[in-house]
Parts: sequence; C-alpha cells; structure tokens
Amino acid sequence: MFTGLVEEVGTIRMLDRKGMAMRLSVEAESVLKGVAIGDSIAVNGVCLTVTDFASDRFAVDVMPETMKHSNLGQLSPGATVNLERALAVGDRLGGHFVQGHVDGVGKIRSRKPVENAVLFHIQVPRDLTRTMVEKGSVTVNGISLTLVTVEKEAFTVSIIPHTLEHTQLRDAKPGDVVNIETDMLGKVVAKLMGENNHKMTAESLSDFGF
Repeated sequence: MFTGLVEEVGTIRMLDRKGMAMRLSVEAESVLKGVAIGDSIAVNGVCLTVTDFASDRFAVDVMPETMKHSNLGQLSPGATVNLERALAVGDRLGGHFVQGHVDGVGKIRSRKPVENAVLFHIQVPRDLTRTMVEKGSVTVNGISLTLVTVEKEAFTVSIIPHTLEHTQLRDAKPGDVVNIETDMLGKVVAKLMGENNHKMTAESLSDFGF
C-alpha cells in the first residue's frame, strides 16, 4: 500500500527485456534507505518487488501483465520515474490509499499554466472514468492528485509548483503516456452496483449500509 506522495525521482539505468518480461535497474537515493530484498517500491505508480540492490540503485522484475497495463514497457535508459516506498504502519497518510495496481494508461493531451499551477488534460479509456468523480482522487504515474473535471474519456488535474518540481511530471509533455490508478473505493462501489444491477436510489444505498 502507498500514499501517492512521491519520495524522489529516479533514473532508469538498465533494461533487460526478455519477450514480454523485463528487468529494470533504477538509480535512486532516498528510497534505498533501509531497503531489503523483497521490499515493495512503486515505480511510476506500479508496485514492484526489490530483487537486488546496491548503494545507488535497485533492481526489479516486471512481468508481462504489468507490461501490458502500464507505461513501463515504453521506458528507455535515462528515463526518469517517480519512486515511493510502501507505506509503513504509523506513517502520515498525506495522499490517499494507493495499491500500486495500475488500471491502465492515459495520454497527456495538453499542459496549460493557470496562475501558480499547471492544468493537465489526460485522455483515458471510458472504463477508467466510470469510477472517477470531481474532487475525488486519482493516481497519475504514482502521484496522488485531485480530479478537477471528469469527462467521458478524459479528466483534468491541477498540479502545484512543489509537485511539478519534485516529480517526473516536471518533464511531462503532450503525447506522453502515463499510468493511471483510480480510487479503490470507487472501484469497489462500481463493482457492487454492477453485480446487483441496482439504480442509485436511497433504498439501494441503504442495502449497502449507507
């Protein structure tokens, strides 16, 4: 489990592709403090297991299913990635509960300065926006963000200067593919409503304890 608060921006140093699988070596600093084999580190929002590490980098294996649903397969040596260690019991939860299980990818359509922030417009498949609500949470490349607007196949998020400076989004541009994880509460509610084929009424909500 993660919070979506990026700890540092790492750099891809090596990719070893074998069919639809891949081994990554990521140069880092902060996330290596106290690291151990088997620890979880989110790379661009994807929960991966540390299989090896040195003083300035760590290695992870990426399985075909992860390659299929994320942007990791599009990385190349020198690319920057957002990094976050798994949430420890007792830590402050400054973002929202993030599983590190990417739901799919989106494409940045525009990047527009608005006063002291930058508004990103991101296109995604319709099945991802189904569980999004304005002012709700979404994870973009592992960053916990608040939804400004939600469309049928797109959404916008507003990024403050601090987030731009300390995450991979500082270099993001229109056309870039980003990992998207929607809020897990929204996914659970959508599944329950779909399985029971209920309409959103006061009576049906009471059936779920609301």
